[in-house]
Amino acid sequence: MHEMALCEGIVEIIENEARKGAFAKVKTVWLEIGALSHVAPEALHFCFEAVTANTIAKGAALEIIEQKGSAWCLACSRSVEIAQRYQPCPACGSHQLQVTGGEDMRVKELEVE
Repeated sequence: MHEMALCEGIVEIIENEARKGAFAKVKTVWLEIGALSHVAPEALHFCFEAVTANTIAKGAALEIIEQKGSAWCLACSRSVEIAQRYQPCPACGSHQLQVTGGEDMRVKELEVE
């Protein structure tokens, strides 16, 4: 389950920001997660609660902002929205798509005290 490692990375980011910003408690963490990132939001919620148990983010809410996947179709020269890899272009049916967005996961915002 790579979500556990992702949550450990999120906690590391939070702790680094706490040192810079001198805050002692995190109330909410907003994450942007791309549709093509291979991250399961349900598993992330579960792991987040476990990993933050003894940190300044204990009890913090985890809010997930889902980002759509996008690709450039080499056949019809259009930017298209896709829900998963290897699906055909919704405009022309070609499978010649180059992913251009929706692969990332990032901490967007922290609500702190």
